[in-house]
Amino acid sequence: MRFLDTPLADARVIEIEPHADARGFFARIFCRDTLSAAGLPGEFMQASVSYNIRRGTLRGMHYQAPPHEEPKLVRCTRGAIFDVIIDLRPGSATHRRWFGIELSAENRRTLYVPPGFAHGFQTLADDTEIHYQMAAPYMPALARGVRWNDPAFGIAWPIAEPVLSERDATYPDYAP
Repeated sequence: MRFLDTPLADARVIEIEPHADARGFFARIFCRDTLSAAGLPGEFMQASVSYNIRRGTLRGMHYQAPPHEEPKLVRCTRGAIFDVIIDLRPGSATHRRWFGIELSAENRRTLYVPPGFAHGFQTLADDTEIHYQMAAPYMPALARGVRWNDPAFGIAWPIAEPVLSERDATYPDYAP
């Protein structure tokens, strides 16, 4: 695995290192020791999948409030997404900045979402599936969000008219 820095402090893109032959390839996508050596959590306690029927579906921007922030590994296993994170950590040098990257079944990239970040994505293809691994348990009472189009962040989403849930469409403006 290769770990690439992003413009946001502590967030990383993880690329696989395929070992190919005439049959195809083999690549490791998760290794506790390799992640730990790179300064990321090595223990993940939950995994989830998100299936999305329509291109343009937007889910986010979600986070979990302290003291149960939720570090994540996010990988697109079918289709493609524009994956976005926002640094919501008040003391961070990159506070309120966002980063977006295409994750797809084709490029096989993984995004590490540090604790204290909001996360969301927009599907770029019909029938898209995303796999998450979380290093902290989901706590419904601490689930929070910021609006996908909040001017405090100015995220440049690729599809102007997203398919949204009522919850994601009505999050309030960000207030640090």
